Amino acid sequence: MSISARNREKWSSLTADDKDRIVRMAWEDRTAFDAIKEQFQLTPNEVVKFMRTQLDEKAYKRWRRRANEQGHLKHEMQRPFVEGRFKCRRQRSDGSTKGWK
Repeated sequence: MSISARNREKWSSLTADDKDRIVRMAWEDRTAFDAIKEQFQLTPNEVVKFMRTQLDEKAYKRWRRRANEQGHLKHEMQRPFVEGRFKCRRQRSDGSTKGWK
């Protein structure tokens, strides 16, 4: 699969940390494509193409199957919940769970 010049230019401006963050956000069920678009200006189709370049073939297929099966979580309009994210009662506001095993 070839990468368009526009995508190549857009992705080259991303740092390694940004690329890692996009991959982590794409794997998270509760992070919608809209959040990725807002933060990194990547459309859902560009995220799919980006993931294809960042993951090996087996991991990409696993991610793609997961994103399709749980697609209602990746699109804001199809989500079963209104806003917010899941937070365990033991979890602090900064996301840490220090002291819990």
